[in-house]
Amino acid sequence: MDLNSIYTQLIMEHNKSGHNKRPLDNPDIIERGHNPSCGDDITLQLKIAEDIIEDASYTGVGCAISQASTSMMIDLIKSKSIDEALNLVQTFIGMIKKEIIDEEELEKLEDSIVLRNISNMPARVKCAVLAWHTLKEAISK
Repeated sequence: MDLNSIYTQLIMEHNKSGHNKRPLDNPDIIERGHNPSCGDDITLQLKIAEDIIEDASYTGVGCAISQASTSMMIDLIKSKSIDEALNLVQTFIGMIKKEIIDEEELEKLEDSIVLRNISNMPARVKCAVLAWHTLKEAISK
């Protein structure tokens, strides 16, 4: 199986999967992320206890890339500390900007690493980073 088909398959799986697309009961943090240029619009919800992200979910609409990126990010941040989550945001955005290229560093992004080549499609970059910027905004408050 070539990388393009793995890329497409993972994005489509996360886009279609509803396991992270649901409202949370009594979230501690709610943050909206919106990209008016393309219509991607998500609301990220987090449950935090003692600096650990116990649960996370989102609602909203958008293209396959924004929805898949959001789902992959949520899978990654559950059970992580706030600092670990912020570090993952920095790594992901660094990967997209091609500032972080070390494979070992990027491996901590798990499935999200399939979005690394999105930087070659400038019109899609905002789609891929929307959830990550929304998370950073949410936990920086």
